[in-house]
Amino acid sequence: MTGYGSAGLTQDNVTINVEVKTLNSKFLDVNVRFPRAFGEKELEIRGMVSDILARGKVSLTIDYVNQQETEMKQHYNEELFVKYYLQLKKLADRVVAPHEPLFSLALNSPEVTISDQNDIIDDTHWSQTQQLIREALEACNAFRIKEGAQLKNKFEHYVESIMTKLTEVERLDPERIERIRTRIKDSLSQFVEEEDLDKNRLEQELIYYIEKLDITEEKVRLRNHLEHFSEVLNEKESLGKKLGFISQELGREINTIGSKANDSGIQRQVVAMKEELEKIKEQLLNVL
Repeated sequence: MTGYGSAGLTQDNVTINVEVKTLNSKFLDVNVRFPRAFGEKELEIRGMVSDILARGKVSLTIDYVNQQETEMKQHYNEELFVKYYLQLKKLADRVVAPHEPLFSLALNSPEVTISDQNDIIDDTHWSQTQQLIREALEACNAFRIKEGAQLKNKFEHYVESIMTKLTEVERLDPERIERIRTRIKDSLSQFVEEEDLDKNRLEQELIYYIEKLDITEEKVRLRNHLEHFSEVLNEKESLGKKLGFISQELGREINTIGSKANDSGIQRQVVAMKEELEKIKEQLLNVL
């Protein structure tokens, strides 16, 4: 589910900003970006994310600036750099290679660059950062809850629309059965004289074909699934997977009605129900 949250502070020459963004995903996928000083805190940060955000592709960014550490924290081992450069130059001359890339290669050689930067965040700033992470995550979660309320209204509309079309199928079904009965009788009468027509056999044939094309059970199950979907919408816990399973059952019953109905009027309603169901499945990607 899409969401956004941020929090920040500036205090005692230290500025900390935390930003959280989420996108749709079936699982929790966390990507964190932070300065090197926070390296040992990564597992703790990921744990904070999973405690508040149960699902989604999450991007969390921490910006940390300490104005008291703006002086240069990096210097170079010049003697070692010269040794690397001369050795590389010797190798380049031996194979008649250009000298242009040698400076960069020597500068990036082991132990040439020496950093005095503190690699561990102090406890005070880490405690402040933790609080900002929680605030950003809660803000993001509130954003998603607001979006979820809008999604709930959409789902209710889709379910109501399918229910309306199911009601129309129920209205059309008795007429369909009567047309099937009439069609079978007319077809038989073309080949069999009225006096030779076996009434019992005719009734058996009618029962066989009508039962084969009967959609009573599918209509009942579809209505039950729609009611169950509406009930689950009002549950408090995470319900995305449960709604996904119910939507599969909805599709199964709608498809069976379409394949058994053998009626143009009902087929139009089936197509319309499928269209609404596809909207439900698309939006379910946004549900936790």
